Amino acid sequence: MTSCIKLEVHTDDRTPHKWIVALGEDVFRRFLSQGNPAVHKAFGDGSLFSPLLFGKFFDPSDAFPLWEFESDVLLSHLQSTGQSSVDWLQTDQAYVLKAELPGVGKNQVQVSVENGKIVEISGQWKEQRDPRAKDWRSGHWWEHGYVRRLELPEDADWRKTEAYLSNDVFLEIRIPKNPSTCDISHGNGAATKNSEAMPTMLFQNVVQKS
Repeated sequence: MTSCIKLEVHTDDRTPHKWIVALGEDVFRRFLSQGNPAVHKAFGDGSLFSPLLFGKFFDPSDAFPLWEFESDVLLSHLQSTGQSSVDWLQTDQAYVLKAELPGVGKNQVQVSVENGKIVEISGQWKEQRDPRAKDWRSGHWWEHGYVRRLELPEDADWRKTEAYLSNDVFLEIRIPKNPSTCDISHGNGAATKNSEAMPTMLFQNVVQKS
């Protein structure tokens, strides 16, 4: 029996200093090499929250312009081996992200929109035992949780963002496009084809900036 619940999309999260500690590649590889099964479920190959999801290292706490790329291109190294549990696309009406959540803490996932510019998916794979400790997101966040932050396209109607969780595992996020810009983009077929031809170069530029 399939169960599907609509998640609350938070728009007023003003937690100070969250994600200020960057995750570096060397730190991540040492962390992953500890062999903790829960860590591998959260950050392993194909996970939405893996810094290596796109083939090259990218700190998932940095905002990534996901919908500027084709999923078949960025995930080709995973799809060929059936390891990918993530997909995204855009239609004439909306931007869509689909992902299978980690096997731990999956029922604690939180979706939020930050300043109308970034959609953020986060959760904890290990609870903080000390109630006096600072928010896990403001320190070495990967030691307690996971995150993926994504830049919203300019024509995204972020106020109408919806998130659904099926069987406590499969997450789907839908962000409608502003109606006034849908018609314009739909009629500009040449621009769409040009943008699809340069995803690799654009990704390299994004990684270098990070």
